[in-house]
Amino acid sequence: MSDAAPQRLILVRTLLALGVPSSTIAFRCRKVDGPWWHPLQGLVALTRGVLTTYQRLVAALLVCGDAAQVTGLAACRLYGLERVPDHDQVHVLLPHDQRRRSEGFLLVERTTRLPPNPIVRDGIRCAPLVRALVDAARRLMRIDDVRALLCEAVQRRMVTVGALRAELEAGSCRGAALVRQVVAELEDGIRSAAEGWLRELVGAMPEFADIRWNVTVHLPNGTKIVADGFLDGVALAIELNSFAHHADLATFDATMRRQAEMIAAGIVVVPVTPRELREDPAAVRRKLRAALEQARLRPRPAVVVG
Repeated sequence: MSDAAPQRLILVRTLLALGVPSSTIAFRCRKVDGPWWHPLQGLVALTRGVLTTYQRLVAALLVCGDAAQVTGLAACRLYGLERVPDHDQVHVLLPHDQRRRSEGFLLVERTTRLPPNPIVRDGIRCAPLVRALVDAARRLMRIDDVRALLCEAVQRRMVTVGALRAELEAGSCRGAALVRQVVAELEDGIRSAAEGWLRELVGAMPEFADIRWNVTVHLPNGTKIVADGFLDGVALAIELNSFAHHADLATFDATMRRQAEMIAAGIVVVPVTPRELREDPAAVRRKLRAALEQARLRPRPAVVVG
């Protein structure tokens, strides 16, 4: 029965087709001491106990049929993304003409835009990553969670910003406000949740109205440096310093070297950490204004943005 009951899960109709009487199914699924139970309507688990994460995925696809695709946070986790908020639901896409209600851990979404080519990850049919990301982000309530999820996918080059924009515009407007804000940030060059915090803080300071993000700065010695934020008129760079918000130790070391080269070229560099932004934004604003005064008092170095 293993093929018919993957992960010890089997449809009621399959049991009936195998000759198991409905009375036997009901007897074995007794609530108190039966050896079987119903995790979802129309489905039987052949062992008692809490379903594992993988069993929930298998269960969702079994009850929803061959056209179903896992999307949202569960699919993002299957694709290997790490900054996925904790979740209990399995979000499944179904063709619009099919009928299946959400229940328990199963979240059903009927759609006229069912992706034509699902991707199999660990034996689970998934919507393409860009669809899964937007479906997940539309249901997140905190902008930092949306930032973390989408920024990781873009930073790891798993999707492009253009693909996110196209999927966002093609899909439902429901729950899209935060997603639109984050995609706009990504289009402006923001690549982490902490960069989003920094952008919000600096964006509220009129004296930094001309700040540009993730721009290339040409140093006098011919070196090209990408600054997190750069105020061209006074050659002031704002740099986000956090190992946790960079891909790995090598990337963090490269950030430190880049900042040292900027300082050597005469650029005023203001390092900012995510903890500062989160816990004491007023101190960050004071630090930025003090650095701006310092930059205005010295001759602008011969660096070029472009």
